[in-house]
Amino acid sequence: MMKIGMLCYPTYGGSGIVATELGKALAKKGHEVHFISNSLPARLDVTQPNIFFHRVYIQPYPLFQFQPYEIALSSSIYRVATMYSLDILHAHYAIPYAYSAFMARQMLLEDGITIPLITTLHGTDITLVGQHPSYKPAVEFCINKSNAITSVSDSLKSDTVNFFNVTKEIQVIPNFIDLKEYDEMDPNHPNHHDLGCWSKEASEDDLPVLIHVSNLRPVKRIKDVLEIFKQVDSIITCKLIIAGEGPDMEVVHSFMQDNPELIPRIRLLGKVQDIVCVLRAADIFLLPSEQESFGLAALEAMAAGLVVISSNAGGLPEVNVDGQSGFVSDVGNVGKMVHDTLTLLQDPELLLSMKVKARSIAETFTIERILPLYENLYFQQINTNNKQAEQV
Repeated sequence: MMKIGMLCYPTYGGSGIVATELGKALAKKGHEVHFISNSLPARLDVTQPNIFFHRVYIQPYPLFQFQPYEIALSSSIYRVATMYSLDILHAHYAIPYAYSAFMARQMLLEDGITIPLITTLHGTDITLVGQHPSYKPAVEFCINKSNAITSVSDSLKSDTVNFFNVTKEIQVIPNFIDLKEYDEMDPNHPNHHDLGCWSKEASEDDLPVLIHVSNLRPVKRIKDVLEIFKQVDSIITCKLIIAGEGPDMEVVHSFMQDNPELIPRIRLLGKVQDIVCVLRAADIFLLPSEQESFGLAALEAMAAGLVVISSNAGGLPEVNVDGQSGFVSDVGNVGKMVHDTLTLLQDPELLLSMKVKARSIAETFTIERILPLYENLYFQQINTNNKQAEQV
């Protein structure tokens, strides 16, 4: 069994969720997984056997305008690797995790220790942060210094190759879900309006429900979500659930102030722990994003038996199959998204059949299918590292 250092953001974002779920699955198989981050990852249960969490502490010092997190992180990686004799490091996100892991490995080399590093690219580390002149050389450097590189979609792999001078092959390993969390639902049921946060009265009208789940950043185009809802509601009365928090919540509040007649049918949930419960309350998932390296939120919705109305940004078409699990439109084409949503709501049989198909496609992205890909990659890199150490 392996001892794995898992480096990830602790937030609800896709990279943190994937890293956490991957670590939990590895731990269930008997591997020892050590999470290293500045706070406890959102979905991590530290009471689970073989799970360890190591917090990165930053010592405040008045000389620094911005505290040197990368230095503290690399020191933590070094310390955990030596204390627990880690076999491999897995960095989720190039900056700061792959960068700090490289520095930790340099320190370990001084002790005669070599540890392979796998870097998984998740999206904005390539498409947004990585392209900034202040970061691009460092991102390119730490990618090429990794022993193996993976990306979560073919689209992201293509972007990486186009934006950076990558000297290693990038293996595509898609994101995944644990379908056991969704097994209680019946994907053949046309409506799942059993969300406890809706009042009993609101549930009894059995109106169709649209839903959007995200961190409400501008890239998620929440204005498009609201406009789709408004135009659809003008023809077929419906409801809208918005789950998540972020800077564009003010956009939502302004919309509600400008459209007071819609307020009774809009529910703002903020951050929620049980995303499955939330998804069960809806029929159609709206994801008109400007950028999506993979579209984990769409996959979760499909696993819950929802039809997805999405843009064609990034890896979304690799998850949401146009005409099967939902409909795909160009970014910003609100008119087509409204048309597609109305098409579904006006044809219950079509909506039902696409819900079933969405669930079926989601079953191709299960943790059971994806976990062996990571395990094999780990074993391959560990064995290569051991052979090289024997030759020295």
